Amino acid sequence: MPERTVVLGSAQGLHARPAKIFVQEAARQPVPVFIRIGDRAPVPAGGMLGVLSLGAGPGAEVILSADGDGADAVLDELAALLARDLDAEPGSAAGAAP
Repeated sequence: MPERTVVLGSAQGLHARPAKIFVQEAARQPVPVFIRIGDRAPVPAGGMLGVLSLGAGPGAEVILSADGDGADAVLDELAALLARDLDAEPGSAAGAAP
């Protein structure tokens, strides 16, 4: 199963606003995506409660995984999203131009 490790770019970590943006984008993908921290069990990336339960603070390293056709492209897109400071993008929403 392909994986990507990414350091969170949001200054406040993966709290409600950046988590919402990430979860919405992950839920749109054609393959199931999972996110985890370290050796903890992965949670579905398309579920807000699971993502928030990670408690991923600023600069945390998260691991994304997905399986299926197009998984590599999906992971690249979601990793790039998490690497950005989503808190610094006024009015940003998943899919909106920065």
